Amino acid sequence: MLKVLDHLEEWLITFLIGAATLIIFVAVAHRYASGVAIPGLQDWLLTLNFGWAQELCIIMFVWMAKFGAAYGVRTGIHVGVDVLINSLSEGPRGKFVVFGLLAGALFTGIIGTLGAMFVWENGAHYAVFKALGIDTGDLYEGPTTPDLEWPTWIVYCAVPFGSALMCFRFLQVCVGFLRTGELPHHDHGHVEGVDEVPLSAPGNEDKVFRLDDDMHPHDKGPPGPLLDHGDKKDGGRK
Repeated sequence: MLKVLDHLEEWLITFLIGAATLIIFVAVAHRYASGVAIPGLQDWLLTLNFGWAQELCIIMFVWMAKFGAAYGVRTGIHVGVDVLINSLSEGPRGKFVVFGLLAGALFTGIIGTLGAMFVWENGAHYAVFKALGIDTGDLYEGPTTPDLEWPTWIVYCAVPFGSALMCFRFLQVCVGFLRTGELPHHDHGHVEGVDEVPLSAPGNEDKVFRLDDDMHPHDKGPPGPLLDHGDKKDGGRK
């Protein structure tokens, strides 16, 4: 189960950003192609409705943002002002780090709980009861989105799901820190799938630019006397 969760954010974000890119491309291409007067083709293109594309992509980006935040906690990509924390000794620093991680877990846990309550009262309660064949009574059916006409509680599920996963990531990082004393660190210069070969590896000696090569200026002593006009005429030879 944990192996699946370790890559859940990447899979979801990859799918959402790929689908959103494809939908936007098709919608824009349709908009321009339908303006070209091609008999038959233009009439067929005008029958297609892509008015829902923008709304769907907005929903996708909202979900990407929520799950991207959880990915940031797991990989240590979030920006943090830790100059003061890192200047402390090992004992106090560890306590502050644990406190910060637990505070993040508490905050996201509260947001996830409140988000779940909002989703439940915004139409999920009605949808679940209706799907199970239970009398809905006076339950609120909930609003729908303007273009797709989806129940808005489906869109708002990004808040409890994303916050719950983010809370789990905070706890996961906290447990890892207590065990190893290390926090996840994201290397902005690292590219996935590209193996880093040290410059000192065999075969890379000639690829290292040293300070004594022709790529750097060197101080070769005081400059010689400037050439006068006579020197220029005889090629600078004395």
